[in-house]
Amino acid sequence: MQKPLACVILAAGQGTRMKSALPKVLHPLCGRPMLGHVIATAKELDCDPIVPVIGHGAEQIRRQFAGEALRFALQAEQLGTGHALLCTEGELRDFCGDLLLLCGDVPLLRTETLRSLHDEHVNSGATVSVLTARLVNPFGYGRIVRGPQGVERIVEEKDATAAEKRLQEINTGIYLLRAPHVFDLLRSVRNDNAQGEYYLTDIIAAARAAGERVTAHQVDAAAEAMGINDRVQLAEATRLLRARLNRQHMENGVTLIDPAATYIDAGVTIAADSVIHPGVQIGGETRIGGACLLESGVTIRDSVIGERVHLKAGSVVSESHIGDDCAIGPMAHLRPGTELAGQNKLGNFVETKKATLGERSQASHLTYLGDATIGRNVNIGCGTITCNYDGVNKHRTVIEDDVFVGSDTQFVAPLTVGRGSLIGAGSTITRDVPADALAIARSEQKNVEGWAARKREKTCKE
Repeated sequence: MQKPLACVILAAGQGTRMKSALPKVLHPLCGRPMLGHVIATAKELDCDPIVPVIGHGAEQIRRQFAGEALRFALQAEQLGTGHALLCTEGELRDFCGDLLLLCGDVPLLRTETLRSLHDEHVNSGATVSVLTARLVNPFGYGRIVRGPQGVERIVEEKDATAAEKRLQEINTGIYLLRAPHVFDLLRSVRNDNAQGEYYLTDIIAAARAAGERVTAHQVDAAAEAMGINDRVQLAEATRLLRARLNRQHMENGVTLIDPAATYIDAGVTIAADSVIHPGVQIGGETRIGGACLLESGVTIRDSVIGERVHLKAGSVVSESHIGDDCAIGPMAHLRPGTELAGQNKLGNFVETKKATLGERSQASHLTYLGDATIGRNVNIGCGTITCNYDGVNKHRTVIEDDVFVGSDTQFVAPLTVGRGSLIGAGSTITRDVPADALAIARSEQKNVEGWAARKREKTCKE
C-alpha cells in the first residue's frame, strides 16, 4: 500500500519583476490564477493536505482560495526555500508519508510527470527525490551532479567547476521528500551564505551525509518546469498551456479552424463535432454541447451551451444558459441570467439580461429584453424594449405563450401580456394586456393635406 501524499506549495515571494500590485501567483493563466493551476494538479494527485506557503499578499491569496480545502502556512520573513518549507511543520505535525513540494509560479507541470516522479521515489526507497530537466543552455541553473549512488549534490552556477558547468541536467525546484524526517534534515541546514538564507538544495547534502538515498527524475519536456518571473514568461507559459488545452479539445473531437488564434480557458468542456472559428474566446466554467458552430469573434464566459447551437460572429454570452438548436447573433449580447429553452433565435444587435425565453420564441434584431419572462412561440418585433428600470428599482415584464409583438414596442414594466395577444407596432404598453386581446397604444395619425408643399413654397420666397 502506497504511503499518503501531502503537498506543500511555495507561494510566498513578492514577484517584483512582475511590476504589479497583484501577488505574482495570482496573475491569471488561461482563466485561472497561476497558483490555482498548481492547486488543481495537487488535487488530481489526491494530495491531502495541501499547504500553500504564503507571505507577500497573504490575505489576497487567502481570499482568492477561500472556498478551497487548503491549510495555509505563513512565511512572515523571506529567509529562503528551506525556511519556507520549515514554516509548514506545524500544519504537517501529524502527517507521515511522502511530501510533494511544488512552486506556485511553476504551473505547467502535468500530473503524469509528477506521478512518474512519485513512482520512482517510492520504488527507489529514496529520502529525497528531485525533478530535473535537461537544457541545451543551462546557464544560471543549479546543476545535478550524479554518482553511483544517485544524486550526490546540486551545485549552483557561481560555485560550479568548468566540468560541472558543462552538465545540462538542472534542478527544477520540485521535490518529493519523506515526512516528517525532512524537517529534521532542514534543521541541520545552515544559512552561512551571501544571502543569509536557508536553501532547500542543501538537504541533498544533508541526506547524503546521513547515508540516505537521493534520486532524480528527469522531465520529458523542460518547458513543463518553466518558472514565471515576469510578464514575458507569463505570456510564453500562457501560449504553451493554451496549445496543450487546444490539443486536448481537438483529440476529443472538436474542430479548431486555427488553434493558434483560439482562446479556451482551463475548466471549459466542449463536446465532439463542435466547430470553432478563429478569434473565439471561451472562459470560466463554460460547457458547450456537441455539433455547435462558433463563428469568429464569439466570446463566452461561465455559460452552458446546448447541442447544435449556432453562435454567429461577434456575439457575447455571459453567465447564461442556451438550450439546444438555438441561433444567436451576429453581434448579439446575452448578459447574466439569460435562459433560452431551445429552438430560439436572437438576431443581430439583440441584448438580453435576466431574461427567460420559452421554446421557439425569437427576437430577430435590434431589441432589448431585460428582466423579462417570455413564454413559448413568442415573436418579438424589431426595436422592442422592455423598460425595466424606473431610476430606483428593476421591474419584470411577463409575456405569455403565443404572443405577437409588433415592431418598435415599449413595455413599461411591471406588466403582464396575456397569452395569444397581439401588440400593435409602435405601441407603448403601460398596463396589463388580457389574453387574446389586441393592444394598441399610440397617438392617432393626422394628415394635413398640402402642408409640405406650402412649406417649401414659403422657404423658396425667403
